[in-house]
Amino acid sequence: MAALLLKKLTTKAEIDNAIKTTEDLVLVMRFGRDEEATCLQLDNILAKSNDELAKMAAIYIVDVDTVDMYKRYFDITLIPATIFFFNGEHIKVDYGTQDHTKFIGSFKTKQDFIDLVEVIYRGAMKGKVMVTSPIDQANIPKYELLYKDI
Repeated sequence: MAALLLKKLTTKAEIDNAIKTTEDLVLVMRFGRDEEATCLQLDNILAKSNDELAKMAAIYIVDVDTVDMYKRYFDITLIPATIFFFNGEHIKVDYGTQDHTKFIGSFKTKQDFIDLVEVIYRGAMKGKVMVTSPIDQANIPKYELLYKDI
């Protein structure tokens, strides 16, 4: 199982610590459920990319059901959702979709994920908090976001 090759964060304190202490690397957090098919597909891509990206990224998986506070904070309603940070700063990515805060679904290829991390890393090193996704639009899952008035 690919998820076994990835570090897992299980508490709010562990997530907070990863965000605060990961320096000069892109912090990649996959929020999802280990048993979901799309999460398994994404975990496989993340695990295969881990060694290749070791000098640019720290990759973690988070069970969305164990960290309700972050599930609400990042408005995670669809899984898997992949969120990126750099030196404690939430990095947003323009995927050509309505949501720039997270990538929803699995990457189609390992190369798509690697290219995205490289763009985030280079942009973040220049102080950018938002970058444009290098992924072909055909490879980006499309979801309609529905906003509810509370």
